[in-house]
Amino acid sequence: MAAVAAGVSPAVAAGGGVGVTPIRLGMASYTFRNFPRTQVIAWMKELRLDHLNCKDAKDHLPSTSVEAEEAAIADYKAAGIMLTGAGNIAFAKDEDADVRAKFEYCKRAGIGVIVCDPEVVVLPRLERFVKEYDVRLAIHNHGPEHKVFKSPLDVLKAVKGMDPRVGCCIDVGHTMRAGTDVVEAIRAVGPRLYDVHMKDLAQKNVRESQVAVGQGLMPVREIFQALMKLQYKGYVDLEYEIFPENPMPGVIESFGYMRGVLAGMKG
Repeated sequence: MAAVAAGVSPAVAAGGGVGVTPIRLGMASYTFRNFPRTQVIAWMKELRLDHLNCKDAKDHLPSTSVEAEEAAIADYKAAGIMLTGAGNIAFAKDEDADVRAKFEYCKRAGIGVIVCDPEVVVLPRLERFVKEYDVRLAIHNHGPEHKVFKSPLDVLKAVKGMDPRVGCCIDVGHTMRAGTDVVEAIRAVGPRLYDVHMKDLAQKNVRESQVAVGQGLMPVREIFQALMKLQYKGYVDLEYEIFPENPMPGVIESFGYMRGVLAGMKG
């Protein structure tokens, strides 16, 4: 077992004493984008996490070759880490070859949720591949800067009438910045919700105001309550984007807070 991080109690490092809850916490590997896979695995062990939403950053889950990807998959398996999602993956080309290569990349890793940022024109093709591969597509909203998918509500409009496996990854920070109520967005997306990226903001419309979860304005308890009411089966993945050269203090604080909230909701 990895050593407990400085300033963190063994209970928090081991899961915060939460026990079994309906909310499953995971990590978005983008949090550790400046660090190699060996360090990601070491930190996952220190945090007592075994669910990772993996991005093609550094050598986390390489897309450069099948051999490099398989080496990463083997390392995670040996460490007892389950890859729950991949992304964010861009689908900019409305071409079978490009789409199939990315679906095969996820299939090799045993990943059933593809977090993505597609061009709208590619959506019909993606729906066809979702049916063929029987995976879930979670379109990630990116806030007011995005040309289409600012809010989860924009995703809902785009996928209306499509296969139910085509849905949404709600990034709560970008949702707040888009002026959309996060809890209402969860309720609206409902059964099409396949992933959640968790973060917090000190100012609701300022991207640069991100803080550790629990320090800002994000209604974390209400988010968890809405997910529980929805009987959400996916993961709440911490995506801590600040301090990329020294993320662990904020990551530890964020998980400590989320686990504390969940502990207070038991029963």
